[in-house]
Amino acid sequence: MDTFDAIKTRRSAKSFDKNHKMTTDEITQLLELAVLSPTSYNIQNWRFVIVTEQSLKDKLSELSHGQPQVSESSLVIVLCADLNSWDKEPERYWATIPEESRNALVTSIRNSYSNKSEQQRDEAMRSCGMAAQTIMLAAKSMGYDTCPMKGFDYQAVGKLINLPDDHVISMMVVVGKKSKDPSPRGGQLPLSEVVFENNF
Repeated sequence: MDTFDAIKTRRSAKSFDKNHKMTTDEITQLLELAVLSPTSYNIQNWRFVIVTEQSLKDKLSELSHGQPQVSESSLVIVLCADLNSWDKEPERYWATIPEESRNALVTSIRNSYSNKSEQQRDEAMRSCGMAAQTIMLAAKSMGYDTCPMKGFDYQAVGKLINLPDDHVISMMVVVGKKSKDPSPRGGQLPLSEVVFENNF
């Protein structure tokens, strides 16, 4: 599917064919595209917890105020981020460039994030947001539908997936074959209201 078409036709599906199963190859393809999403300094701080087991999807649905798309979907992706990825062997993020340049980047990475918890969290949310959009557009191009979600008990979901202490959950994206068309778009604001040239 053309990228423009994927953007125009992507909608948040609320009902999925619960009998449809994604293949392992399809899931791998989707995740291989997800990890091409940009991150600051290439720190690749996103972490993807994929849930395909029905009993776990049912539990996640309960923790999502009973929203059925979680249990009906073929795949639930919990998008998390490692807040300390910037300090975990950052040299590996630039393994293919000359050593001098790599060392300069590592110094810059540490200067940007060391002792800056707000910056670390902001970066986590930005990275996961971009990855979520990549996932949704890639899934649409593969013939699947998605729904981005924030309406769930973050603490309980973290406990369910054994979230490490230095990680945060950003959101979930459910993926599958829609069983019902979404409602018509509510209406987009005109560009004149949301776009400003050079300044407000």
